[in-house]
Order: sequence, then structure tokens, then C-alpha cells
Amino acid sequence: MSGATRKHTALPKAEILIEALPWLTRHHGKTVVIKFGGNAMVNDELKAAFAQDVVFLRHAGLRPVVVHGGGPQISAQLDRHGLVSEFKAGLRVTTPEAMDVVRMVLAGQVQRDLVGLLNQHGPFAVGMTGEDAHTITAVQHMPEIDGELVDIGRVGEITAIDTGAIEALLADGRIPVISSIARSQDDGHVYNVNADTAAAALAAALRAETLMVLTDVEGLYADWPNSDDVISRLTVSELEKLLPELSSGMVPKMEGCLHAVRNGVRTARVIDGRVQHSILLEIFTDSGIGTMVVPDPQDPAAQGGTDA
Repeated sequence: MSGATRKHTALPKAEILIEALPWLTRHHGKTVVIKFGGNAMVNDELKAAFAQDVVFLRHAGLRPVVVHGGGPQISAQLDRHGLVSEFKAGLRVTTPEAMDVVRMVLAGQVQRDLVGLLNQHGPFAVGMTGEDAHTITAVQHMPEIDGELVDIGRVGEITAIDTGAIEALLADGRIPVISSIARSQDDGHVYNVNADTAAAALAAALRAETLMVLTDVEGLYADWPNSDDVISRLTVSELEKLLPELSSGMVPKMEGCLHAVRNGVRTARVIDGRVQHSILLEIFTDSGIGTMVVPDPQDPAAQGGTDA
């Protein structure tokens, strides 16, 4: 193969890099909160690709923060302990015994695996939970079911976020990896917090540029199950109107996006974690994938534009 031919075959790589340039410029130095979940959390190839993406963001000058839950791993461990997995209003009923398992799995298994994958690429990731440095504070959450408040145990509703420890890690060039466990505001307990909700609250508190939520679907469907057309972009007001029609699994993700954008996050995106390198495709290409939520045009948070 001649030198000229080799140069031509490399051209597509150069074109891809050039396409990423405006996005690299726009996002440089910005904080990106990524909620890690779904198949990306249990498939080894997808986990490895996720770790590569996050480290790439760090090397590209962004400040990634990873938030994770661990539903499948928690259910498997509860089974091993002879504890039943029960859900009410889409939330895991968390007894004190179950909370011990949740804490062990999130902080001792899922987080450690992810930190290990990230740190194969350098000394970047530092694991922590919402308990650490009062990062996430919560009170007991009691959902309303059929008009009555129901006790579902150690499930928390976030009341406060302290970003001090996260900011210190980011300033030191680290990648915080945060388990969705919260300290109690008043009763000394530890609470299990929905990871989508925790990621959105942290994104808002950090004034992040973007919240990215990995899911096991392509994005928000316009007319599911009649159509698999994905809504590529919608405003918070448009999303608010759609919320009552959404499936229970999608509600906390889209409510999280709504909360984040309403509270200063420039864009929130739901993307398909089953696609390798979906994070890079979403942030650094012109087409993007998934569904992006942006502020309403008259919203002060929308000043400076919403194209990202």
C-alpha cells in the first residue's frame, strides 16, 4: 500500500475528530453528570466501553461525575439472603435487613467494580456514597398509593445536597463515582435513594452542563407501543405534559431530567446504554442519539442557547 493510499484510508478518522471539535470546545471544563444503569451495568463489554467513554471525557477536558444504583445486583443478593424483592409505586420496599444488603452491594460491589474499570486507564476514579461528607441527605419517603401514604421502609426523599467533596475531587482531576445512598436528616438511618433522582439532584447542585441517563431503550418514544419513533428533543413544558402517560420505569428518569433542567442544568439526555460508546456519540457528534430535554425558550436557564 502506497503512502498516499494510507493517508486516504485514514481520512475518515480525521473527519470524525474534526466533527467533534466544536463539541470539545463547548464542553471543555464543564461538569457532566452520568447516571450509570441498565444493561450497561451488567454486560461486561458495555461496562468496559462505558469506562473508556468516561475516561475519554476526562482527558478531553470535561469533568465527569458518575452516579449509580444497582437494581439487578441488589435483587440477586437479596435472593441469596432469602429476602423477597418487593416493589410499590415503582420503588423497592427496603426493610432494615434489605438496606444492609443495598448498602453492601452498592458501595462494596457495583461501585468497586466500576472504580476498578475506570482506574485501569489511570488514577482517576474515587468511590463514595451519598453518606460521605453529607453529600446526600434524605428523609423517609412515603409514596401515595390509592390515596394513602404507604411505608416502604428505608427509601429516602432527598432534602439536601452538599457538593463540597465532589468539587474537591473534580478540582484534583478525579472522577467521583457515587452510590445512591443517603444519610438521614433526622433519625440516624441510612436511606436507599432512586439513582435517577440522585443523579438529577447532584447535577442541579453542581450546576452541571449536562445530565446523561443511560437506559435500556433508545430514548423517549413519541407514541409507544404504537410507534418506535424517538423524540429527539423536547422542552421541559412539553415533557411535563407527557409525564402522566409514561411507563413507570421511565417516570423517575424523565422527572429527573425535568428537575435538572428546571434547576439550571443546560440539557438532560436519556440515551441507550445498550449501544457501545453511546456517551461519546451523544456528546461529540452532530447527530447525537436518544432524547434531549432543554429549557423553555423564555426560561432564564435557556439563555446562551440550547443547542448541544
